[in-house]
Amino acid sequence: MGRLLSIDFGAKRTGLAVTDTLKIVPGGLCTVATKDLLKFLKDYVSKEPVERFIVGLPKQTNGQDSDNLPRVKNFVKQLEKAIPDIPVTFYDERFTSVMAHQTMIDAGLGRKARQNKALVDEISATIILQGYMDSIMI
Repeated sequence: MGRLLSIDFGAKRTGLAVTDTLKIVPGGLCTVATKDLLKFLKDYVSKEPVERFIVGLPKQTNGQDSDNLPRVKNFVKQLEKAIPDIPVTFYDERFTSVMAHQTMIDAGLGRKARQNKALVDEISATIILQGYMDSIMI
């Protein structure tokens, strides 16, 4: 059994989250500089079993494509070429940054911690992963 790994792709940083091997509990993995992302993922999958990549699909609140969508699609093409044995699924990532900030507030994190964009990206990846897991349990 492999893990599910979610990717909240950004121009500078990318948040990552994974499940346990039983695919029950999602959790933040880390935030990686986007320029190093493919190398990081290749290294990760060489050490850990990954069953599927879940990539946040960037849409605007009105459902239109966001400015980041072409970068995400280009990255996915590179990912599928670099790691062809692991399928990629897109999952709508609208509102994940807002939800990540709210999660940080609810957790009692101070203002300085909430300004940590890397933490926001990692939490967003976790929210994407939880949403995907919820959607396939229906």
